[in-house]
Amino acid sequence: MRDAWDRFNWLWEVLFAVAYLATTALVVLDEGDPVRTAVAVGALTALALTYLLWGRGVVRDDGHLGQRWVLAVLVLTLLAVAMFANTTSSFILFMVCPLLFSTLEFRPAAVLTTAAILLSPLSSVVNDGLRGPALKILLPMTAILVVFGVLSGKFIKHVIDESRARADLIAQLEESQAEVARLSREAGTAAERERLAREIHDTLAQGFTSIVTLAQAIESEVDTDPAAARRHAGLAARTARDNLTEARAMVAALAPADLTAGSLVDAVRRQADRLADETGLAVKYEVDGPLPALGMASEVVLLRGAQEALNNIRRHAAASAVSVRLSVVDDAVRLSVRDDGAGFDPDHADGFGLRGMRSRAEQVGGRLSVRSGPSGTELTLEVPA
Repeated sequence: MRDAWDRFNWLWEVLFAVAYLATTALVVLDEGDPVRTAVAVGALTALALTYLLWGRGVVRDDGHLGQRWVLAVLVLTLLAVAMFANTTSSFILFMVCPLLFSTLEFRPAAVLTTAAILLSPLSSVVNDGLRGPALKILLPMTAILVVFGVLSGKFIKHVIDESRARADLIAQLEESQAEVARLSREAGTAAERERLAREIHDTLAQGFTSIVTLAQAIESEVDTDPAAARRHAGLAARTARDNLTEARAMVAALAPADLTAGSLVDAVRRQADRLADETGLAVKYEVDGPLPALGMASEVVLLRGAQEALNNIRRHAAASAVSVRLSVVDDAVRLSVRDDGAGFDPDHADGFGLRGMRSRAEQVGGRLSVRSGPSGTELTLEVPA
């Protein structure tokens, strides 16, 4: 990922180009020795081509420290050649100083920049002697340029470091977002698997269990009690049709078929009637007054809780009487299912049905409680109204 410094690096390259062209023009226009002028222009051109053809890539590549030092030394050497050939070449420092700070760390860049600036008065001394007319101006200017160069270099390094730090932070944030998205997808997939597992357990699996029970009853009654066998066959067919409806609703991602066909009160009543028809148990169903409006998710929790509780009574309780009751308690709708069966130990019950009911209730802010003993079991499921 390119950071802001890399994206706007072309501005520095424009500065380098302007500095090179302006300095070369000043050197050419200077009325000096033609040979020295040619050497200075050649050194300046070599410096520009070095950066253009090789230095740009080295500056942008953080991994080659050795190449950076080679570039810095080569730049300083070409600068020295140009400035000793013609002192006017010192204007190229506008290009060289930022390049050194872009190439090396601050301290070595500051040292090399100071050395580069000192080349200007040194070349004047070499070319014109200590009494050169320009020396009196160059010495104070050199001191000012050293301070200015170091401070501007500090600013340049700060901008580069800040820009690349932001780029690293953005890259880390993008990686974190990708990881969060992946974990969210995995969590969503796991939640959907759990939801489908509960749906299948609370609908299709229970329906198939009823069909198997009815088929066994039919097998034992077909010769001895044909009327009872026909009645059980009808119940098995009705259960199979209900299972088919549930399966179609599940595939279409709709609400439970019992709730689409009527209210929650009617749906729970059908479950109670089905238990009475299939087992012959005395099932009492009560609704204490009108129920408040519930969301579909809460109605599904209560319906599936009723289905699971009645299915457990059918399979395990060996009960003779069952009571199903819907009521309003404070700001919640309560489902109570009682039986007078053998009971069990709720603390050691780890079946999928109870875990699924508890998980469903927690998802809508409800709660599940189970009390059981030798005299029977009472399951209470509450969801907020």
